[in-house]
Amino acid sequence: MEVFEELKARGLVNQTTDETELRKALNEGMVSYYIGFDPTADSLHLGNLVQIIMMMHLQKAGHKPYALVGGATGLIGDPSFKNAERSLQTKETVKNWAEKIHLQLERFLDFETEAENRAEMTNNYNWFENLTFIDFLRDVGKYFTINYMMSKDSVKTRLETGLSYTEFAYQIMQGYDFYKLNQLNGVTLQMGGSDQWGNLTAGVELLRRKANVVAHIITTPIITDSTGKKFGKSEGNAIWLDASKTTPFEMYQFWLNVNDDDAIKLLKIFTFLPLDEIDQIEKKFDAARHERLAQKILAREVVTMVHGKESYENAVHVTEVLFGGGNLKELDAKSIMSGLKSVPHYPVKADDDLNLIELLVSSGIESSKRQAREDVTNGAIYVNGERVKDLNYVLSESDMIEGQLVVIRKGKKNNSLLTF
Repeated sequence: MEVFEELKARGLVNQTTDETELRKALNEGMVSYYIGFDPTADSLHLGNLVQIIMMMHLQKAGHKPYALVGGATGLIGDPSFKNAERSLQTKETVKNWAEKIHLQLERFLDFETEAENRAEMTNNYNWFENLTFIDFLRDVGKYFTINYMMSKDSVKTRLETGLSYTEFAYQIMQGYDFYKLNQLNGVTLQMGGSDQWGNLTAGVELLRRKANVVAHIITTPIITDSTGKKFGKSEGNAIWLDASKTTPFEMYQFWLNVNDDDAIKLLKIFTFLPLDEIDQIEKKFDAARHERLAQKILAREVVTMVHGKESYENAVHVTEVLFGGGNLKELDAKSIMSGLKSVPHYPVKADDDLNLIELLVSSGIESSKRQAREDVTNGAIYVNGERVKDLNYVLSESDMIEGQLVVIRKGKKNNSLLTF
């Protein structure tokens, strides 16, 4: 299957400029392509991973990727479908974020191969740094009419709430990126999310008018969560690629809990498993959805790709211990806090009575001492995964994992975290 056909079959293609010509270019030889990543945070996230996977597919098919870190455009901020203007960051902050994103991208693309399609990294600050405002207006701005710029949906949606000239000019800057990469490296294909269509076509227009070059675009669909919200850092539900911001365990749990109806679609988008293998997985999955086969494979593939096999295996182990009735003392405090951050927390004060019955009531796990005694007697209370039936049990330092916490479980699933 040709690469463009596979991208479409996986649900990775939303829109293109000229599909016939693009297919022809991809089939006839190596195409140089790029995606831009603005450093608007110190890490990329799942929305960016869709773009990275597109780059990986094309590189595997023999085409040459250029990863553009927007050191200049990151100082401005893309207005595309944002309700308000971004907060401007300092040059030093953007520079530091750009360096971190640079390192993240190196984990996914092949920069080491001796082949001609070795991935390359670039930063648009290189050509904007010494470009004067007058030169920019004369050499770039004159190719864009106000009518053309105002016609973009990303601009129209902001006219009522307000749009600064700074953000209004963003589309021209992104268009100039495409032009420069074409002139310097022969890049003829740009990719991005479907919300970037207006900015991407600005580059196609500039190349046509200024250099008489035919360029191409591929946009990917915007991936949304179960509520319809975009997976993006500004939406408050970001899954980051940086393990210090979203742990491998949290990422594993995220994929493990995707909706059944989305699981196969996400397998096609976020993994490199052959499509015929995914078809077989779908048949087994549909026959016993309660076993969550598709989600488990999805979690395995993505966490391994992003964080490595060891991190994936550790995430599985933590899951089995936390939710499978294992001994929680096998885990470190950080893993437990990460896994149980959504359960009720109760900070134990220095003068609190550490008698288990007293703590069950004072923490709100039990409504009364009578109920607490009944549940302990019946074996419904667990301390760090171990059943406790002693009515006089008193927590000691040996119960405190790394001296920081104790997990109390009532029944099979109701966990609470006592912190010290």
